[in-house]
Amino acid sequence: MQDLNSNNKYFGGTTLLLSGDFRQTLPVIPRSTFADEINACLKQSFLWQSVETLRLTLNMRVKLQNDPSAQICSEQLLDIGNGKIELQPNTQSIQLPDNFCTVHQDKNELIQSIFPDIQTNYLNHNWLSYRANLAAKIVDVDEINFQIQQLLPGDLFNQSVRSVF
Repeated sequence: MQDLNSNNKYFGGTTLLLSGDFRQTLPVIPRSTFADEINACLKQSFLWQSVETLRLTLNMRVKLQNDPSAQICSEQLLDIGNGKIELQPNTQSIQLPDNFCTVHQDKNELIQSIFPDIQTNYLNHNWLSYRANLAAKIVDVDEINFQIQQLLPGDLFNQSVRSVF
């Protein structure tokens, strides 16, 4: 951008807007250590000293839901992310609030909790839109998705489109 704008300032003097929660954007480096991931973060860049940080203070998605439990969950997540939950001295981990989540002992129990009656509801796009399979690793997502697919009627098949633009 410096060449395009004939300007030697960072990004050619162009204002750049970066948005997101940096707690959710750690780089993924295969076979790396936690230290490698931290060192690869944007916040570790020499450019970070030139960044002006603006913070949002209201979660509009939660506010518009008008759901007290969503508000509580949002506040709990912020407290965890902001380090306001005390570490357990013996494990250096946090104790999640009792109402924070439901713990399942196996993946089938988890699937039944999130996707009850998937065999009859799988064609209901509105029903599906309120459910998600999120995991820290894609291999776990793939495994759970495969287990869900096994519950659906009919044969599995793949379709693929390959095109070059």
